[in-house]
Amino acid sequence: MKFFRTDQVHGIDAYTVKHEPIAAIDLMERAAGQLFQWITFHFSADKQVMVFTGPGNNGGDSLALSRMMSQAGYRVRVYFIQISDRISDSCRINLDRLERLGTVKITRVREEKELPDIEDNMLVVDGMFGSGLTRPLKGLPEKVVKHINTSGATVIAIDVPSGLFGEDNSGNIPENILRADYTLTFQFPKLSFFFTENEDFAGEWVVLPIGLHPDIIDKTPTPYHYLTKEDIAPLIKRRKKFSHKGTYGHALLISGSCGRMGAAVLASRACLHAGAGLLTTHIPRLGNDILQTAVPEAMLSQDRSDIIFSEVPDLSAYSAIGAGPALDTRNNTQKAVHTLLLKTKVPLVLDADALNILSMHPEWYEDLPENTVLTPHPKEFERLAGPAGNGYDRVHKAMDFAVKNNVIVVLKGAHTAVAAPDGNCYFNMTGNPGMATAGSGDVLTGIILSLLAQRYTPLHAALAGVYIHGLAGDIARDKNGEEAMIASDIINNLGPAFSSLKTKNNK
Repeated sequence: MKFFRTDQVHGIDAYTVKHEPIAAIDLMERAAGQLFQWITFHFSADKQVMVFTGPGNNGGDSLALSRMMSQAGYRVRVYFIQISDRISDSCRINLDRLERLGTVKITRVREEKELPDIEDNMLVVDGMFGSGLTRPLKGLPEKVVKHINTSGATVIAIDVPSGLFGEDNSGNIPENILRADYTLTFQFPKLSFFFTENEDFAGEWVVLPIGLHPDIIDKTPTPYHYLTKEDIAPLIKRRKKFSHKGTYGHALLISGSCGRMGAAVLASRACLHAGAGLLTTHIPRLGNDILQTAVPEAMLSQDRSDIIFSEVPDLSAYSAIGAGPALDTRNNTQKAVHTLLLKTKVPLVLDADALNILSMHPEWYEDLPENTVLTPHPKEFERLAGPAGNGYDRVHKAMDFAVKNNVIVVLKGAHTAVAAPDGNCYFNMTGNPGMATAGSGDVLTGIILSLLAQRYTPLHAALAGVYIHGLAGDIARDKNGEEAMIASDIINNLGPAFSSLKTKNNK
């Protein structure tokens, strides 16, 4: 699913008005109807609703919503923040409609002392500023935001929390941004919602469809996408009746060091549970009994070293290679990783210590095989590409790194971002905080390795891998909660995750 910068969305709105065709006021009514349905489904009419509105189209949305909620029996009060004598045409129409209705008290707020008391059992709706904001809030709007933020009330933001920029907030003032519990955004998420520094502002965000014109959505270029079930399900390959283990590839996993063999166990199990036909795990010699016992389905390749990865085995048998989990970064391992880069002729995924070693030798970046999948967490990525000021900066560094080095960067996080060599970036929509647990990244490496071995393209393996990894985590959470989750729970729910993605095309 594509999504866009805020300036592009304004153009998509305008195209829809012209080519559907639909009057701007009627498009606003459609948007308000979506807000009304979501809010009235989730909140009963016994709450006092305090709507803070501004003079733009975001304010028009909130005024139309106020009318609908009042007509449905909700107790609504509107506070019109008088920041300008100007008012948009659609906002004026909805203000007139609400005034004619006569059931909602409208208070014009010109200074801070006119702000109402807000109790923590109230519901606040923020309709002051939309996604076009480019400067931090100052003056009266700043005071209103801070007043709401200290109230303790449940806060719902329309389209975007007032004060939050749609993309890069590095020049913003965090204290002057509204902190919403829920953000109901129209048609597309805002890029800023995907970054950790904005979590406390956007809260839980929901995309509400408002029927923007599909032609202009298709035609408008954007590097930004977010992954849905509809995107991933068609990628899952159908397993044929007369297939055999060789049909689904032979993966090589290089993992483990003395005292850290658990990573090799987890990545191996994930690889097999994600469908690889054969797996050989290359380990230090002293890890033999651990792997033979914990993962009897895996074959083993023993390193000459007892404790680390120090030599590259014969690679001719393998359809994909994964390396990195718990390798350590000793000199012999560094040399072996470089040899692996030079010798590899099949799809490759690198994680953890393989990435840490790579960051120690940036001159090796040019030796990365084309479309290698790198799976760093934020700190590992910053070792590779340099420090980032915030999530926005980090993601764009990942996009640049992927293009420059012709690799795929899987930047792990709450909305894992997959940066492709063609400049596109895909944000994942599955997963939960319970997956912030030891070994979760090793599991992801195993899944991606498995899909590569099964001859998924590297990009499809990365996209499907992160989605399925998160989906298995969501299924595990629904069974046992977030706090109790361990990495093995993710592995144990890969089967249900794959099953939920089966369609008539891949059954």
